[in-house]
Amino acid sequence: MSTPISPVTKVYSVQDAKISQLTSDPDGGTPVYGTPIDVPGIQTLEIGGDIETKKLRGDNRALASNSVVSGITVKVEHAKLSLTALAAITGGSSTNSGTSPAQKTVYSLGADDTLPAFKLEGVTPANGVDIIGGDLHWVLYCCTLSKFPELGFADEDYRIVSFEADANPLISTGQWIDAVLNETAVTIPST
Repeated sequence: MSTPISPVTKVYSVQDAKISQLTSDPDGGTPVYGTPIDVPGIQTLEIGGDIETKKLRGDNRALASNSVVSGITVKVEHAKLSLTALAAITGGSSTNSGTSPAQKTVYSLGADDTLPAFKLEGVTPANGVDIIGGDLHWVLYCCTLSKFPELGFADEDYRIVSFEADANPLISTGQWIDAVLNETAVTIPST
């Protein structure tokens, strides 16, 4: 019988992140995701949350309090712009056209486009945790943008792309967020 791995670890760096559009989330069923799209040049994946606390008072003193997680948020910064990833999180489209040397890719967002739900998964490099050869994955199963991505240009500098999203539990399974500590590093699935 093997000894379970420790649930305590350092967390060093982020090596990869992918988003997958949530295409179906039936109550009592199984969620369905589109093909994972790379978040190119991932730099940070920050997770935060909100807690709502209700306090009961009586007899001129505190009697009880209860707290619940009322929301989880995520902020991502990445070094390169991906028009495909941008379309996947904003509900726009990314299309390719032309032939060499006049090819182009166009990202478009229309007035009728709606913000889709998507899964976000990020991973440390191997050895980014205390377990030699292991890794840590953060998985947020159902995210939607909470503000438009930060895009554009920077004067005489690289422009870092970023977005913020709210995470919600899946309707089908109730899954909200997982931290997966692997004894042996595992890549983020590409399908």
